[in-house]
Amino acid sequence: MEQNLSAYKIFNTVAAAGNISHAAKELYISQPAISKAIARLEESLDTILFTRSSRGVQLTEEGALLYEYTKSAFDTLMQGEANIKRIHELGIGHLRIGVSTTLCKYILLPYLKRFVLTNPHIKITIECQSTFQTLELLERDRLDIGLIGRPANLKNLDYYAVAQIEDIFVTNETYLENLKVREFSPNPSGFITDTGHKVTSVNSADIFKAANVILLDEKNMTRLYIEDYFTKNQIETNQILEVNNMDLLIEFAKIGLGVSCVIKEFIQKELDDNILIEVPLEIPLGKREIGFAYSINPPLSDSARKFIRFYKNLSS
Repeated sequence: MEQNLSAYKIFNTVAAAGNISHAAKELYISQPAISKAIARLEESLDTILFTRSSRGVQLTEEGALLYEYTKSAFDTLMQGEANIKRIHELGIGHLRIGVSTTLCKYILLPYLKRFVLTNPHIKITIECQSTFQTLELLERDRLDIGLIGRPANLKNLDYYAVAQIEDIFVTNETYLENLKVREFSPNPSGFITDTGHKVTSVNSADIFKAANVILLDEKNMTRLYIEDYFTKNQIETNQILEVNNMDLLIEFAKIGLGVSCVIKEFIQKELDDNILIEVPLEIPLGKREIGFAYSINPPLSDSARKFIRFYKNLSS
């Protein structure tokens, strides 16, 4: 087939024109050259494609069947060329972004909203998964950009920080008071949380040992970060409940199912409204960095470069 590609083009043009001389003018080649190309194609296919007459040429039954396929193929190629031209003229492209569900909702969406307004012709695909999966897909060139927590090793990635987040533990006041009554001896002393709640003075390590601790499942960077914190500070946990997204962690804490590890910046309203209260930690978890990452090895698409310029300008 590879040897016959030019012959198929000639065949398709002759079939459409119904005349070898007309096809010769369209293709800018001689009539004998067309006749030879058709003869070679007929020989390679072991069939007759045209019948000739003084009026021109007419497709045989086999020729008509072949023409259906060549017409479809060349129409598709022409459409592809037209689409590429349109992409360059209108700025159309495809941008593939990997991000966790949580970071997509709370950090990426505001960027996308403004980016789409200025680049309405770019097709955007969002793949929601863990940071580990996003990093793997970036390495395999299956994504253009990832919004991730800063990994310990960037390898072949360029990284641009756009936000800091702080992990905290929260619950509702009823759950914490019931836990105090059920598990700890009464203690008249207390401390005031940063949301204005008075909670009986109980060591947070004791709370984790007694409470239902609700965490993201094990296949994500946040979970490893929390487990590392527990290990370094020798904190024992009672029962761990696992969920796969931040919204469930927040909702479970609201209904008093346990103590959830959430991102403070994403529940500030609930803290301000006293719907959730923060469990004070003797040793704070500290803040983490969130940013956009992309591979520095394969060349970036025009769409990816536009998005990189956009978020750098927006964050500067």
